[in-house]
Amino acid sequence: MRAGGVEHGLREQHKARRRARILEATRELLREGPEAAISTERIAARAQVAPATVYNLIGPREKIWEALAAAFADELDRRLAAPEPEPGDGGPRRVVVATVRLFVADPVVSRRMVRGWEDSGLVLHRGPLPRLRRAMAEERTRGLLRPDIDTDALADVVATSCVGALHQWVAHLIDDDRFLARALFALDVALAAAAADPHRDRLLAPLRLRTGAGEAGGGAEAGGTA
Repeated sequence: MRAGGVEHGLREQHKARRRARILEATRELLREGPEAAISTERIAARAQVAPATVYNLIGPREKIWEALAAAFADELDRRLAAPEPEPGDGGPRRVVVATVRLFVADPVVSRRMVRGWEDSGLVLHRGPLPRLRRAMAEERTRGLLRPDIDTDALADVVATSCVGALHQWVAHLIDDDRFLARALFALDVALAAAAADPHRDRLLAPLRLRTGAGEAGGGAEAGGTA
C-alpha cells in the first residue's frame, strides 16, 4: 500500500511538471507572436510532449486560457501568502496592488489570456476576490469599517470595477500606471463610503489627495474617464 502511494505521488509530480512545462511553452509562444494562432501541435512541440499529452493534461485548445488563468490565480495566492514586505502593508490594498502588478508583469500573455477566454472576468473572482473579501471583513473587525457593512458585497463592487479597468488595459485604452490608479480608486471609494466615523478622515485622505493632485496638475485624471 505504501509503495503504491509513493508511485501515485511520483506520477502526480511528473504530471504537474509536464503541465507546468506546457503552460510555460504556451507563454513563450504568445510572447514571440502575440497575435499568432496557438495550436495544440505548436504547444506540444515547444513543450517537447505529445499533442495527446496537452489534451490530457489541459484539455481542448480553448481550455488553455482557463489553465493560464488558474496558474495566474495560483501565483497570486503564492505572492499574497508571503510575509508583508512592510508593516501595515496588508489588507485590501495589498490584494489590489498585487493583482494589478501580476497582470502587468507579463502583459502580452495577460492580454491574450483575457481576450481569449470568454469567462476572463472570472480570473479576478477565482483569484483575488476571496482574499479581498477576507481582507474587507478584517477591516470591519478592526473597526475601520462600519459594523453594518456587507463586506462581501463591498469586495464584489471593487472587483467589478477592477474587471472594467482590466479590460480597458487589455484594449490599450489605459497604461499600466492608470490601470493601477483606477483599481485603487475603486477600492478607496468603497472604503471611504463604508468607513466607521473615527476612521472616516483617514480613509477619505487618498481621495482628497487625488483631488488636490488633479487640481494642481490641471485636472490630471486619477481614476476617472480617459
